[in-house]
Amino acid sequence: QVQLVEPGGGLVQAGGPLRLSCAASGTIFDASTMGWYRQAPGKQRELVATISTVWTTSYAGSVKGRFTISRDNAKKTVYLQMNSLKPEDTAVYYCNTQKGPNAYWGQGTQVTVSS
Repeated sequence: QVQLVEPGGGLVQAGGPLRLSCAASGTIFDASTMGWYRQAPGKQRELVATISTVWTTSYAGSVKGRFTISRDNAKKTVYLQMNSLKPEDTAVYYCNTQKGPNAYWGQGTQVTVSS
């Protein structure tokens, strides 16, 4: 069974950095595209960033140049380095992967950016 565990998150001042991590199990991690999504109160869940098995990355326009997604296949972990955080980045952040026809999600971690 695929499990995604996301420790971290927290409260940070605007302009500051924060790094999220997501540890995966139950899947062939180095053969899986990984992604980060977020959901702010009253809004739909949106894609933040993805990283493919060959390290191709993509970002939402709102975070490009500020966020960096990376992966450590030996640790089966994907990271999201967030810099220059803004209050509008406040959301619950979710780790995601796909295995066959099924999508899997982490439990979510709250990120709050104070102005």
